[in-house]
Amino acid sequence: MEGEGAARLVGTPSNKGDTLELPKKGQKAAAGTEELPGTRDMDASGAQPGHLQPAWDCGHGGAGAVPKPSAASMDRQRSTELSALDSFPLKHSNTLTNRQRGNEVSALPATLDTLSIHQLAAQGELSQLKEHLRKGENLVNKPDERGFTPLIWAAAFGEIETVRHLLQWGADPHVLAKERESALALASMGGYTDIVTLLLERNVDINSYDWNGGTPLLYAVRGNHVKCVEALLARGADLTTEADSGYTPMDLAVALGHKKVQQVIENHILKLFQRKELE
Repeated sequence: MEGEGAARLVGTPSNKGDTLELPKKGQKAAAGTEELPGTRDMDASGAQPGHLQPAWDCGHGGAGAVPKPSAASMDRQRSTELSALDSFPLKHSNTLTNRQRGNEVSALPATLDTLSIHQLAAQGELSQLKEHLRKGENLVNKPDERGFTPLIWAAAFGEIETVRHLLQWGADPHVLAKERESALALASMGGYTDIVTLLLERNVDINSYDWNGGTPLLYAVRGNHVKCVEALLARGADLTTEADSGYTPMDLAVALGHKKVQQVIENHILKLFQRKELE
């Protein structure tokens, strides 16, 4: 990656209105979601969860509370999901990172000088990030305009080695951004189970909620990240918490048709009942 293209890999996040929004019960999906400015080159995986809102009212209280949708509503839902998945603010770079290519430097030195610590963390530029952090003691936890620290950016983009090194260098995994976004929630949103496990080992709040009422478990369910859901449930994530939209994790899994996630949640609930009977 050379020239000015390197500087466009990571943009500055905007306000909460542009972030991922959990579905609202009984509402139709929005036609599309605005992207964060400057982040159009960030998508490597192609996964873009946006304002996905199921076309039927799912009610409250778990799996049994969801009415069976009609064939027409299922067609509308499928169309809605495909359209909503085309817009999501946190996009991954479509340029290979150091870790993926095995290179020490993925941009010209003159270009790297223009990147912030947050951009370097999101791209996994470990050697350059370390050099940058030497300029000041407080830079490792420095927030950007939205309150995102380098650790939050690295977690959001699945850069596990960067996350590991930032934690060793003193990054605080408990920090919440301005709208209560956390490294754990963003890692869960992306399905980065190794990073989720690493953060949970630092005793972060597993049930922390953001401006949207979304918890790490809700975002993992939303993304259909089975292993991530398993990891969060194994560490005691709360299954009864509802987002502002009214969905519990099971409600959301049923509404979105995530069968494997439903099975994981059902098995977890069964184990909890069995454990209680033995007490």
